[in-house]
Amino acid sequence: MLTVSYPGVSGVDTEEVSVNEGDSVTLNTSVQTNHQEDIKWYFNNTLIAHINGSLSKVCTDVQCDEVNERFRDRLKLDPQTGSLTITNITDTDFGDYELKIFSSSSDSEKIFSVSVNGVSAAERDEVKTVKEGESVTLDSAITKKQNDVMTWYFNEIVISEITGDQSKICTDVQCEERFRDRLKLDNQTGSLTIMNTRNTDSGEYKLKIILNNNSFSITRVKRFNVTVTGVSGVDTEEVSLNEGDSVTLNTSVQTNHQEDIKWYFNNTLIAHINGSLSKICTDVQCDEGNERFRDRLKLDPQTGSLTITNITDTDFGDYELKIFSSSSSSEKIFSVSVNGVSAAERDEVKTVKEGETVTLDSAITKKQNDAMTWYFNEILITEITGDQSKICTDVQCDERFRDRLKLDHQTGSLTITNTRTTDSGEYKLKIIINNSSFSITRVKRFKVTVDSDLSSGAVAGIVVVVLLVFAAAAAVGVTCYRRRSHTAVPQNYLPLYCSIFLCGADLADVDRICLHLLVINYNYINSCRKKPSNKSCKEAQQGFCSMGSFSPAPCFPLM
Repeated sequence: MLTVSYPGVSGVDTEEVSVNEGDSVTLNTSVQTNHQEDIKWYFNNTLIAHINGSLSKVCTDVQCDEVNERFRDRLKLDPQTGSLTITNITDTDFGDYELKIFSSSSDSEKIFSVSVNGVSAAERDEVKTVKEGESVTLDSAITKKQNDVMTWYFNEIVISEITGDQSKICTDVQCEERFRDRLKLDNQTGSLTIMNTRNTDSGEYKLKIILNNNSFSITRVKRFNVTVTGVSGVDTEEVSLNEGDSVTLNTSVQTNHQEDIKWYFNNTLIAHINGSLSKICTDVQCDEGNERFRDRLKLDPQTGSLTITNITDTDFGDYELKIFSSSSSSEKIFSVSVNGVSAAERDEVKTVKEGETVTLDSAITKKQNDAMTWYFNEILITEITGDQSKICTDVQCDERFRDRLKLDHQTGSLTITNTRTTDSGEYKLKIIINNSSFSITRVKRFKVTVDSDLSSGAVAGIVVVVLLVFAAAAAVGVTCYRRRSHTAVPQNYLPLYCSIFLCGADLADVDRICLHLLVINYNYINSCRKKPSNKSCKEAQQGFCSMGSFSPAPCFPLM
């Protein structure tokens, strides 16, 4: 974890403040305004907040400076004290915050030197899964100080609080009924333990920490997504997902238009298909007050199976399936947990030199029923289904990657051998993890760049040829060599056996970068490539490089 800080200005009182990404911080003026002071805040010498004595001008950020939108509604000024609050700290907010107070009797100045610590998503938002009846501890990861205040919330309802040496647990009736005698607080750390867990304990637990100092205060929030599995008497399936996945929860039935199928998420109806198919709804269609999934739910009209696309970290919890028919009814719970995934894990970047080998790692072990498909710039290139695999089944793929792709049947990882610059692009791996009760679709992307290993002479040659191509529009004639007699001919007698070589590059470089501006004689050039010291080849190269003008033709590689 990297912490960056700046020293204060010599002769000015400086306070060092260390915050985490996502924190909010209040920088105190330590004064009560009597409406005579003029208070200004500067960030790295730019005015960001101002309150004057008569209160006729109170501004923050863009209000003070129309060009400056750095903090975008993240600054707040206390009209009573002039203290400055910065919310949702980012890694670009580090630096010096300078406070200047002007009054009729005196002026004062102070600097808050703020450093920002990077925090991963996993540190801010933890996922906990526990079996019903077991205990789970939600760790604050800090040691509480005397003046700190710590508050725990369950689904935005206060359940416990520590202020100084005093602690309170479940002060309202609703909390008491839910957690009676099952919550325990550690007064040294503020960590919360839930004992004898129940299915109804599943949900989001939020810890709000206020770290108080004489000159500033920091507000920090940490979240825990808790799932309690194993409901007595009801079939429960555990489903572990990654952020960004799509999942299909199967009903394992074929509807005969007699069933009434309902899906609930944490006891809220989110999807419904009835026997006559006259009512099919998902999310907000079922409940006008509920827009949690925002067009991310799909119902299969043949089976009633539910698909949730683009899973987020708020989608964890219990998905309850209820099927009603004239003869019977059934119930099943899918207990879903969601793992945070960093952008680097979802989208990898690979750089390799031309001719080298690169492996794109799936990062999983393939199971028998899984299906894995690789795409290059959205074109299918390989596929594994069960024990069967296919590589380049179409002509375009076969021409591009002929005999250069290898698949690992245990992991699905893809290796590209003898790479070329034309292999640069986006490779996408689509994984379908099949289970009898559910299926997960996971996508991983690789941005691959193959760097050309051209010599400086070849690069110089490319530049020369490009300039000559633009100049060729005014060309009057062309110098060309016949297949047998190497004599210049007029443009209107241009034969089909001509070639332009790069000036300043040896024949090996010419061969590698494939810049031929006129139709070539394959056999002739091939013989020159094998014997570049051949006198006629040298004469041809010298002749073409001394041309004053020529007419260009399409470039294509020498095979």
